[in-house]
Amino acid sequence: MCRHCYLVQLPVFASPESIFRDYAYFSSFSTSWLEHVHLHVARSIERQELNSQSFVVEVASNDGYLLKSFVAAGVRVLGVEPAENVAEAARAAAVPTTSTFFGACTADEIAAEHGKADMMLANNVLAHVPDLHDFIEGFRRLLASEGIATFEFPHLVPLIEQTQFDTIYHEHFSYLSLLAVEPIFSAHGLRIVDIERLTTHGGSLRLWVVHEGSSHEISPSVAALHAIEKAAGLDRIDTYHAFEERVRTIKRRLLKFLIGARERGESVVGYGAAAKGNTLLNYCGVRGDLLDFVVDRSPHKQGTLLPGSRLAVRPVEALIEAAPDFVLILPWNLKAEIIEQMAIVRSWSGRFVTAIPEITVT
Repeated sequence: MCRHCYLVQLPVFASPESIFRDYAYFSSFSTSWLEHVHLHVARSIERQELNSQSFVVEVASNDGYLLKSFVAAGVRVLGVEPAENVAEAARAAAVPTTSTFFGACTADEIAAEHGKADMMLANNVLAHVPDLHDFIEGFRRLLASEGIATFEFPHLVPLIEQTQFDTIYHEHFSYLSLLAVEPIFSAHGLRIVDIERLTTHGGSLRLWVVHEGSSHEISPSVAALHAIEKAAGLDRIDTYHAFEERVRTIKRRLLKFLIGARERGESVVGYGAAAKGNTLLNYCGVRGDLLDFVVDRSPHKQGTLLPGSRLAVRPVEALIEAAPDFVLILPWNLKAEIIEQMAIVRSWSGRFVTAIPEITVT
């Protein structure tokens, strides 16, 4: 945590090229996330009065899951997605997509070919960017003078308060707050005019950002979030030391639960080959002696092994066949969706478990 600008970062990280060379995350496989973005698109079209003459750009557009809603409304779009395999899926869904990393130079190229954007979107990408200044400068260059950009990212306040340490992993270079990002936007002639606090990913922010000279008025939500972050102690080092100790407590309690289940002869299967699950399993030292295997709905992950733990990733049908006593939900932010989808687990008296912010068995 930088004591000057309060940006929280990983000191060592994998290169973006290695991460996105053959990316395994496809947004379309999460029902609740699709509902979330479709609502955002509908509100954006109304708020910005977007129509067939408008131009919308999404950065880190994944498989076109969001832009498809703009296309259906007759709005001209362009996705920017660095993972070629994922971008190809978007193009197959009739969503125009360029496969490249976004920054100032990319923005100039898009503006020259397509014109300035009336709206830009960046969902869960800001934390993935190693060079925040080049990335934000791209928005300044591509966004129309009265255009608006929205940025969504997991918020540092719930990460700290709910001990969401498993969201810390190699893809996320930064862990963001208003305290840290506001000066970055300002340095590039952009200002935050509205903020929504969201429940996605364990607690996220959606920032509405415009040019300094635009006519958009600032909502009271900006000052309100400043107060929330100050009350949460994001500018005090002792806040982060306390977080560290709570992480250790979660590790001990998860291991106690898993060891206890094994000693009682009970079986545990993991659900969701999520990146956050890898952080949890590897930090806690969970291997095949405590967890039988993991299942995932995405065929792109099935037939692989989780890094570090080497647990096999199988189709969801394998869980149903095994009928375990407990299902450990690794993407806990999708707990409600998963429990609903996997209601069959109750038929053999199976129960669901989450580890964060504390061990919960339902």
